[in-house]
Amino acid sequence: MRRYFYFLLALIFIGCAAVPFKANKINGVSFVASRDAIDSTHIKPVINVNANAAAIMPFGFIKDVSHPEIIHNTDRQWFGETRAGAKQYIETLRKDNISVMIKPQIWIWRGEFTGFLKMNTEADWELLEKSYSSFILAYAELAEEVNAEVFCIGTELEAFVKNRPEYWSRLIKEIRAIYLGKLTYAANWDEFWRTPFWSEVDFIGIDAYFPVSDMQTPTVEECIKGWEKHKQGLKTFSEKFDRPILFTEYGYRSVDYTGKEPWRYDRSMTSVNLEAQHNATQALFEAVWKEDWFAGGYLWKWFINHEKVGGLEDNQFTPQNKPVETLIQSFYKKAK
Repeated sequence: MRRYFYFLLALIFIGCAAVPFKANKINGVSFVASRDAIDSTHIKPVINVNANAAAIMPFGFIKDVSHPEIIHNTDRQWFGETRAGAKQYIETLRKDNISVMIKPQIWIWRGEFTGFLKMNTEADWELLEKSYSSFILAYAELAEEVNAEVFCIGTELEAFVKNRPEYWSRLIKEIRAIYLGKLTYAANWDEFWRTPFWSEVDFIGIDAYFPVSDMQTPTVEECIKGWEKHKQGLKTFSEKFDRPILFTEYGYRSVDYTGKEPWRYDRSMTSVNLEAQHNATQALFEAVWKEDWFAGGYLWKWFINHEKVGGLEDNQFTPQNKPVETLIQSFYKKAK
């Protein structure tokens, strides 16, 4: 019955591909993996902020940017980074009707950027492909098992995608043979233009760290103006592929100049600027969320121990226990 449902859904999607995105917006959070299992007390803050979706992010690990083996689902990982942990998180979220995107991610030793993952020999490329398939197909099976609404096939892997496009098309077919829901890929904000397989997935996924302002404390108006140079391109791109755009990640740090290079997470940025985070986030909501080509997004990032994270002295991405949390709560309540 479920296969028949998704067959009909696929026909509807294909037949109405040029129609603007009309489903409820995905008002999501990126639910960070933890050492521990979760229960309803960890979900309550998600509900309180009026989120209707969560990205669950199990992890695989690679030694360096030229190493072909992905280590995943081991006893040495945190519980939330494993298959069992991801399943337990999803089952707990489901009890409160939170929809789920499973978004397996890779961590490269010392935090090197995954976009630079590139092999030096054909033999190593083939080993990487085999290892990545093992990693991602294991979570495609989980996505089907738990009826996840969305499955993300990769995150910010530009060099891998660029150098092995045929592999990615084959991989998508293999995933579709296992998982019957919606697919996306999380391209970096400056990568998605070159990603070759958008017509083969259901959402154009973007980690939306677009620069919008050079101001130390940007105003809402300044950031909205900054979005104007991106919005027309996003709309045109969505129309080109007849696919809605999904912000697989979005958010701002509570630091000075947060809108200038929103992707930066290095510790050298030591200021705390709660107003900058609030204004940049409000501008994103006002500039983008109402657009017909926009499906919604997942806020980066949300920790399970709400009372112990974020706060007025924190300058990282999380909105928890900061003024911007109230803004998100209010906006998500309205943005259905």
